[in-house]
Amino acid sequence: MTVMKESKGAVFFGELLMRLATKRFERFVQAREFEVGYTGAEANAAASLAHFGMDAYVVSVVPETEIGDACINFLRQFGANTEFVLRGGKRLGTFYLETGASQRPSKVIYDRAGSSITELGPGKVDWDAVFAGKQWFHWSGTAPALSDSMAATTREACQAARQHGLTVSCDLNYRRKLWPPEKARAVMTDLMQYVDVLIGNEEDSALVLGVGAKDVDVARGTLDAERYKEVARELHERFGFKYVATTLRESISASENGWSCLLSDGSQCYLSRKYRIWIVDRVGGGDAFSGGLIYALLSGMSGQQAVEFAAAASCLKHSIHGDFNHVSKEEVLALMGGSGAGRIQR
Repeated sequence: MTVMKESKGAVFFGELLMRLATKRFERFVQAREFEVGYTGAEANAAASLAHFGMDAYVVSVVPETEIGDACINFLRQFGANTEFVLRGGKRLGTFYLETGASQRPSKVIYDRAGSSITELGPGKVDWDAVFAGKQWFHWSGTAPALSDSMAATTREACQAARQHGLTVSCDLNYRRKLWPPEKARAVMTDLMQYVDVLIGNEEDSALVLGVGAKDVDVARGTLDAERYKEVARELHERFGFKYVATTLRESISASENGWSCLLSDGSQCYLSRKYRIWIVDRVGGGDAFSGGLIYALLSGMSGQQAVEFAAAASCLKHSIHGDFNHVSKEEVLALMGGSGAGRIQR
């Protein structure tokens, strides 16, 4: 089963942020300088699609300042279309990253309150113009988590996408620092009626939708894929999704993970190859999976091909500093074909 065979572009809606990361694996208390980048869950997925050669349109809001300019320019240099990024508000949201290593986990501190996009309400975006000629709409759970007005705007966007006949995907992307599970479940459960392709990690569906794998401890570093096949079946039955996709991260340490992914079309489950990865930067790894999966389904790949492509793309992301997945389609296909030894190319 495939979603579609030709692409006229995908739309990605969510907050754009400044990323301030410590260098050299330093702790926040050590840092005397931060490395600046620009990011956002949906923008990260959009950048992947652009790298693979498809049109990716970002919908967001940034302040009409030089910081807003820098954010837009950052996205443009990697191929994302920013035609529908609005200007307004007072500030760009920020997050601070302390990259962990070995047994010390990474840490994120958010500074997103009052950012430009939190003021966005229904009626502010011309969704008819945004969706004209497009085929896919992607958003994540961080968008409605930002404010009540953003939750209403996300609902408006999903309704408009459905009216225009787009495939709608959602990465549950639960962040406990943005909202409690109870509110997330109330808001997100309502929005699921508009979603065709659900994406999440090994914990998201339990926290957000109340559908979790039984007798699984994600902190132990081992996961039972059969349990997540059961989760996928229940999600299909409860919400009627066309596809359910789950990333399965086995956390050996902050530096080493096992990585595989599962895709279900309601009648069959497809499990990817498992990768053992040494991590350079894991932030954006799930977004790289989303971008890879969207590309694969838009390209008409089979279920097994799609999950293998998305898993390989997100595996490679873990080797790249920053939130964007700077890899080509050819590099992903090479890894799918078994070229994973990392030998130097001359």
